[in-house]
Amino acid sequence: MKSMENPNETRDIARMEMANRMFFRLYQCANMLHKTGTRAVENLGLTTQQWAVLGALSRPGAAEGMSVGDLARYLMVTRQNLSALVNRMEQAGHVETRPNGRDRRSRLITMTPHGRKVWHEEAIPRIHQYYDRALGEFSLGDMSHTLHYLLKLLDNMQALDEEHQ
Repeated sequence: MKSMENPNETRDIARMEMANRMFFRLYQCANMLHKTGTRAVENLGLTTQQWAVLGALSRPGAAEGMSVGDLARYLMVTRQNLSALVNRMEQAGHVETRPNGRDRRSRLITMTPHGRKVWHEEAIPRIHQYYDRALGEFSLGDMSHTLHYLLKLLDNMQALDEEHQ
């Protein structure tokens, strides 16, 4: 006589298998974003990480610059990784750091005129082309649903991160 399977156990196994597939695909997407996104802007001397920094600094709320800590939190990277990235971007002339007038211990990162020109005139058109190709089969509804679920996942992962700080 065959024993009956526990439906809760079967559901838990199926859930973990699906979770494994989702996170593996997310990992692959992140790697492909870095690879193919960098390819889209590399002849401008940019990587996807630098693209993210320039994008963050181009927002209206960041017109006066962002502190290293604020930028690291916004991009969800470590201060150490961001500092090395900012140093390379300073050498390329895309950003500059200057003392924060409100907090002498803090430094503000701002886009240089050269960085703004590269961002607005060269990078953004290429990024838009990249988005068009990468999201070619996505409807506006598909993008909206994907964004919703990514934000939900991000919120959960941020809560996990906060538990260990």
